[in-house]
This record gives sequence, structure tokens and C-alpha cells, in this order.
Amino acid sequence: MSYHKILTIQDISCVGQCSLTVALPILSAAGQETCILPSAVLSTHTAGFSGYTVRDLTEDIPAIADHWEKEKIRFDAVYTGYLGSTEQVAFVRDIIRRLSAPGAPAIVDPAMADNGKLYPAFDRDYVEAMKGLSFSADIILPNITEACFLTGMVYREDYDESYIAGLLDRLSAAGAKTVVLTGVGYREGYTGVVVRENGQDRYYEHRRISRGCHGTGDVYAAAFVGALLNGKNAYDAAVIAADYTLLCIERTQGDASHWYGVKFEPQLPAYLRMLGL
Repeated sequence: MSYHKILTIQDISCVGQCSLTVALPILSAAGQETCILPSAVLSTHTAGFSGYTVRDLTEDIPAIADHWEKEKIRFDAVYTGYLGSTEQVAFVRDIIRRLSAPGAPAIVDPAMADNGKLYPAFDRDYVEAMKGLSFSADIILPNITEACFLTGMVYREDYDESYIAGLLDRLSAAGAKTVVLTGVGYREGYTGVVVRENGQDRYYEHRRISRGCHGTGDVYAAAFVGALLNGKNAYDAAVIAADYTLLCIERTQGDASHWYGVKFEPQLPAYLRMLGL
């Protein structure tokens, strides 16, 4: 097993099983030293809870980065999730430039949109900033909506393989190196992921569970990064992440009291077996 120092940058919802409260335990379980940089602290996530508190940490980020640079801290990988503003995106690009060890991959989940729409906090300026971060990264993990915003391609709910191929072509032409495109389904009852790596497209299909769960995108991204840092190629990492996320959803079904996330923790032993650890 390879041991790496990874930095993950995203918000932390103290309750809700998403963002850093998902990334930290999954990456740590995968055997990686996991360092965190919270972009904001929320009492809970924003989907389904009301009256939550938010503390934006944008102003703290430059001083943290300066301290790390002074201490000669370098990271073997940087993985980013939800970022709260265009200013934070700029800070993240600077951190990747200044604090990445030689050859360290940058993995970006451009978490900004779904179902054809941007999240309420974001605008076109944010999209432009995210383009700069995404197309300078080594691997990006967009869903179809985010890929459309990154490329300017018209979003369609009904699509075929040629549409997805065209979307990947536009991402590649814009500078994307390796793309893990999530939420791609060509037939009823199934969904999957398309990975474009080294000019080759590979599709992995799995069963679709109709009842959605909060935080599964974060579970998927963290599981993907953990597999990648354990020596898996992008396609194999994408398959492991999909299988693990599906397992977490399945094991949460039927518990109406656990509507706010998935019970990913009891399934970590299964994830480690998938990794061969």
C-alpha cells in the first residue's frame, strides 16, 4: 500500500454526512494521511435542514497556505470539492501551484450544479473560475450538468452515447486531461460513469436506486480518490467508487430517520476489500 499526504479542500458540515465529514474518514480508511482545509463550517448541510449556521472561512485560507509554505509542507495530491466563491477557487489554484509535491495529481470535483441548473449560490462568474481550476487539473469528476456548464454545451435530460461522446470531446478540447463523468445512464433503471483516460472512453453501468440520498456525490469522489492513491487507474477507481457508493445507499434504504445521508461508515470494511487492503 502506498502512503500519501493528501490535502482535501471543501466545506465541512458538522452534521449531515457530506463534504469533509465524508472525505476525511474515507480517505483515512484508505490508508492515506488526510489533511483538510475547510472552506466553510456549517452546522448541517443545506438540503432538508432549516436554520443552519454558516461560517465562511475565505479570509483564513491565505494565512493557512502561507504557514504551510513556511513549514515546507508539501502534498502528494490535492482533491477539491464544494468551494463557496470565485475568490476561494483562485486561492485553491494558488495552493495547488505552491504546495504540491512534484508529480502530485490535482483532482477536482466541480461541485456547482445538477439537474440542468447551477446551485443557488453560484453564477456565471463562478463557472468561469471553475473552468480555470478544472481544466488545469489532472482529473475532474463532473456530472452531466457540470460538464455542460464547463463546455457551454446545451443540457439535455434525454441523450444517447453520441451526445455523451460530444460532451467528452468538448471537455478534452478545453484542456481536461482525465474525465470521470458521473450519472450517465442509457436505459431505464440503470446509471453509470464514463471515464476518458488517455484518449479512451470506458463505461461502467450499475443499478440505479430511485430514492436519492444526500452526500452520495461526496462519498463517490472520496472513494475514487482513495482508490486512485492506492494505485488504481482512473477507470478501476471509478468502478470501485461506484460499487461502494451503491452499497452505502442500499444499506441505508428503509431507515426513514436517516434521510440526511448514507451510512457509509459500516461499509468501510467492504471498501477496503475492494481496494485489496
